[in-house]
Amino acid sequence: MPSAAKPRQLLALLALRADRVVTVSTLMEEIWGESIPRSASTTLQTYILQLRRKISTALGAQSGLQAKDVLATQHGGYLLHTQQGLIDCQEFDRLAEAGRRAMEADDAHRACDLFQQALALWQGPALVDVRVGRSLELEVLRIEETRMATLERWVESGLRLGRHGELIPELQVLAAEHPLHENFSAQLMVALYRSGNRCRALEAYQRLRGSLTEELGLEPSLKLQRLQQAILTGAPLEEQSPLLLEAYDAGTLPAPGPCAVAPARPTGVPAGGRRSHA
Repeated sequence: MPSAAKPRQLLALLALRADRVVTVSTLMEEIWGESIPRSASTTLQTYILQLRRKISTALGAQSGLQAKDVLATQHGGYLLHTQQGLIDCQEFDRLAEAGRRAMEADDAHRACDLFQQALALWQGPALVDVRVGRSLELEVLRIEETRMATLERWVESGLRLGRHGELIPELQVLAAEHPLHENFSAQLMVALYRSGNRCRALEAYQRLRGSLTEELGLEPSLKLQRLQQAILTGAPLEEQSPLLLEAYDAGTLPAPGPCAVAPARPTGVPAGGRRSHA
């Protein structure tokens, strides 16, 4: 990885769009924004040369590849050739998509495992040590939104498997970090309720409602209001769709009990931060 800021920024964008041509104009805009200098074309070629030297050193003499084969010049731009599994972002997307398909096939065990593998790739905010321009800013937004969706699905798969007590510590952290995020609060309410902690589930609803009304002047969605009513009346919740909560089955729930102290965070459960995706 280059230490200079602009070559590092350039490599990050090429890596996030690996195996696709990134146009010269996109690269220039990423590095210089709207203030592209007259010497931009020459300077960009210099940065590409620096990256190829780094790649050549990493490849070594025995690889049989040349740097220009890995970072190739294409018509109108450049393309970074990669192998599957070498770039965290690509591997995360692959695992998350496989988990989503497993959920659709009602294979909650496989989905939970795949989502956990994907989330384990994270060790902090994406591109935290890379300067970002317009294109990388959009890439970071996409990655973060995908991570949040994967977290939701991982929790849902765990709820489907009946791991309510195990998920409570993680959901408490997520709900606190994202106080306006309705799905995390809904999942926390479900996990608490199914663990027999009805009063704590209702407290989670009130915290969400307080945040929404104070910050946005809004009431919780109809979905959350229905969930609150179900908990108030002791109704059983739909086991297979904890995020939808549109209907209730006749399944058996633990009897609502007094508030209890949540168990410690279980080993192996993903935490909030993950690996940089550069």
